Amino acid sequence: MSQLQRIAIAPSQFQQGQILLTKEQQHYLGRVLRLREGDRFIAMDGKGKWWLAQLVGEQAQVLEALLVETELPVSITLMVALPKGNGFDEVVRCCTELGVTCIAPVLSDRTLLHPSPQKLERWRRIAAEAAEQSERSFVPTILEPVTFNTGLSLVISHLSFANSQQYICVARGQFPHLKDCLQPKGQMTNDIGQETIVIATGPEGGWTTQEVENAIAFGFEPVSLGRRILRAVTAPVVALSLITAACEV
Repeated sequence: MSQLQRIAIAPSQFQQGQILLTKEQQHYLGRVLRLREGDRFIAMDGKGKWWLAQLVGEQAQVLEALLVETELPVSITLMVALPKGNGFDEVVRCCTELGVTCIAPVLSDRTLLHPSPQKLERWRRIAAEAAEQSERSFVPTILEPVTFNTGLSLVISHLSFANSQQYICVARGQFPHLKDCLQPKGQMTNDIGQETIVIATGPEGGWTTQEVENAIAFGFEPVSLGRRILRAVTAPVVALSLITAACEV
């Protein structure tokens, strides 16, 4: 299966055993990937469903559903203070590859970037492409940018505190290392359901003292990612890597 090309489709495109390809997808499969009538490829709907499909004319016939077990045993929501420039593009790409479930971009007191609506569309496209490349079953959800305090309220309101861990990464201060706070492998899920981890990483210059205090009030535990000061685009990748290493079995 690894040698087959993969494309992302909308769930509504799967109808009665067929995949109704868009003009753009037809062009991509035929002109870019050079697939011909009868050639096979993998379609993924971004919701966890994969199909082995075959080109038939301008559409695709579904041959069989596929079971792909590439997801982490935990749900990870990443709250990222938007870095300057196009740095968030790489954050979305790398963290999608690492297994993030949801990315919530936030505007902190020290955020320099105020993104346009086109940026959100671009980030979602990058996430879909990265999910295809890394053979994930799901395309991460990319939320609309909001202020950090609003983001705290939105994220926490959707969590079950009995089954979640919340951390805010702080560059300076005497805080425990994230790796020492995470549960060992095999203990990330329980009878209540899938464990949820929320991890927040700051902007250039770090979180303000008030922002850290607000996060603590919402149940977040301050943690360190090490003794060095990481760039705003590096910290999310380090945090996701540590969580992946701790929970993947």
